[in-house]
Amino acid sequence: MSTAANATTAAESADTKGPAPVTAEAQQEPIFKEINAEQAGELVEIESACMSCFKTGTTRLLPTKIPFFREVVLMSFKCEHCGFTNCEMQSASEIQKHGVRIELKVEKEADLNRRVVRSDNSSISIPEVELEIPVQSQKGEVTTIEGIIERTITGLSQDQEKRRIEHPTEAESIDAFIDRLRDLKLVKKPFRVLLEDISGNSFIENPLAPASDPQLKTSHFARSTAQNEQLGLYEQNHEDQNLLKPIAEDSWPIENLHGEVLQFSTNCPNCHAPCETNMKLTNIPHFKEVVIMATVCSKCGLKTNEVKSGGGIEPEGVRFKLRIESKEDLTRDVLKSETCSLSIPELDLDVGPNALCGRFTTVEGLLVAMREQLDGTLFHDSADEPSRQQLERFLTTFDKVVKLEHVITLVLEDPAGNTYVQSLSDDDEPDAKLIVERYERSFEDNEELGLNDMKTENYEQNA
Repeated sequence: MSTAANATTAAESADTKGPAPVTAEAQQEPIFKEINAEQAGELVEIESACMSCFKTGTTRLLPTKIPFFREVVLMSFKCEHCGFTNCEMQSASEIQKHGVRIELKVEKEADLNRRVVRSDNSSISIPEVELEIPVQSQKGEVTTIEGIIERTITGLSQDQEKRRIEHPTEAESIDAFIDRLRDLKLVKKPFRVLLEDISGNSFIENPLAPASDPQLKTSHFARSTAQNEQLGLYEQNHEDQNLLKPIAEDSWPIENLHGEVLQFSTNCPNCHAPCETNMKLTNIPHFKEVVIMATVCSKCGLKTNEVKSGGGIEPEGVRFKLRIESKEDLTRDVLKSETCSLSIPELDLDVGPNALCGRFTTVEGLLVAMREQLDGTLFHDSADEPSRQQLERFLTTFDKVVKLEHVITLVLEDPAGNTYVQSLSDDDEPDAKLIVERYERSFEDNEELGLNDMKTENYEQNA
């Protein structure tokens, strides 16, 4: 029976029996759950055509979450007639604000086992062998560095026997290139793997987590207009087509916003169930106005708070160095902006600005959030034993920090200057345990903030 016939039969059955009642609890059931063995019963199976023999096969879909990454849909196809199989991965999370660029230096064979999550919108290149896999030339997948090389070898090896007969020169060149790829798997000399994803939904595993990896460099970049259109993101050029309309001047005074809590519907970032987000404009003493957004999910219990700076970028970057020795140090108020990175030199820990979103909390709350995030850095079901033990030892040390059994220095560095740490002195000047440094931003800092291309004069004219 064809797929269309199945759909017709199902529709007739539904008309006969009537629609099944949908409870509020069923509507709030999380779509994406953590990877575990019990998810086997949640597979969705659909009939689809086999691309090998064009008969009907079965596709299995599983929406799940990859720890310390994002939501994905795993797809597996199998044809019972010819035995053809195919596995793919599609990102189910939203497109990130910035694209991501990752560079890995492969120095030993163990680096070939690093896990790689790549979306359809990612490109991969290995400059040492002049290999480039363009955007959307392959489907997204969860694989390893060795898996990427092996998949390329398999693709190039197809139809080689036919090429040797019809095009012997081209076949000989491809054979030589395949040999160079096989040499990469032996890691006779170091080589680089460059991964660039305009959607920001790809990553390469750091086996040294939570410590920084000297072989792995990650940076983010602003997408161009062409890249936004490639992702289906278009800008409206006409004011009458805009969803948000400008309001008249002085029709909504800023004073009214200070006492107003705005509420809007959204989805939980953890389980994607419908929930509400509250937003309020507030003023932090001795600092500036900020926008605080809080979300509480009634289904999974997730509570988040995110802070956006109400002012612009400061003329200089700011760096806070806080010595944590007593309980009073843990109770200090902290405003961490989304551009602020964290580090703890005593633990060799470096957390980038994108690991934790902007938030208004205490030093203890910030440490607890870092600990919870680090606890999800590994694929717990498949992590090798040395990596698992290394992370467990680090988390044990981190617990001692929260219990004040281990003295550390917490460093917050924000090139935008929109981060604040409370001082315990009466005049709000830095106390003995707090060091505040102002510094001039580098070209790379300004590039990350989008300041190098910002036009502040005659900006209404076309460039």
